[in-house]
Amino acid sequence: MTMSNKGALARETIVAFLGDIFRRRGGEEYLGEPVTMAEHMLQGAHLAELQGEDEIIVVAALLHDIGHFTSEFGMFSMEDTHDKHHEEAGAEVLDAFFPSLVIDCVRLHVAAKRYICATDPTYFSELSAASIHSLKLQGGPMNPDEIASFEKNPNVKEIVRVRRFDDAGKVAGLMTPNFDHYAPMIQRTVDKHFGTDPDSATM
Repeated sequence: MTMSNKGALARETIVAFLGDIFRRRGGEEYLGEPVTMAEHMLQGAHLAELQGEDEIIVVAALLHDIGHFTSEFGMFSMEDTHDKHHEEAGAEVLDAFFPSLVIDCVRLHVAAKRYICATDPTYFSELSAASIHSLKLQGGPMNPDEIASFEKNPNVKEIVRVRRFDDAGKVAGLMTPNFDHYAPMIQRTVDKHFGTDPDSATM
């Protein structure tokens, strides 16, 4: 799935497009972690839902790594020597269909890791080996100027929360709902972006 598919997408088809990605490619390895890509993303959404987060945060947690599937540069691996910017690829695909909060959480979840590493002394020790490797490729902890710039984003708290769900979604064998459970939630989020909020009972 590459960026060339984006042109055919519409408000009515984006959820099916995302579901197709999960079904076809969700079984791929996730960055050397003990979960697949789909398991990782579903776990993030599941944990957000369990903690009573608003739907928009649950959706952001579910879709934060969609760029690993849509990037023309392919998946990250532990052998990589440069960053593939999956966060930008994912944000580009979702940008026309989702509220800015979701796009910020997708585009900046890598920056959020760098931010938390610089502001929370305990955080680095919680990262997996794969996250530490990718952190090095992504620029390491933020410097003071980068921290100040990041904190100007009005969605900074939500971005950091989604990053925490990202980090937590790496549990082998954790049972979660499947993509179809979240599909109506995703559609409601899309519809709100377009200025409508249809009755969830009809979805």
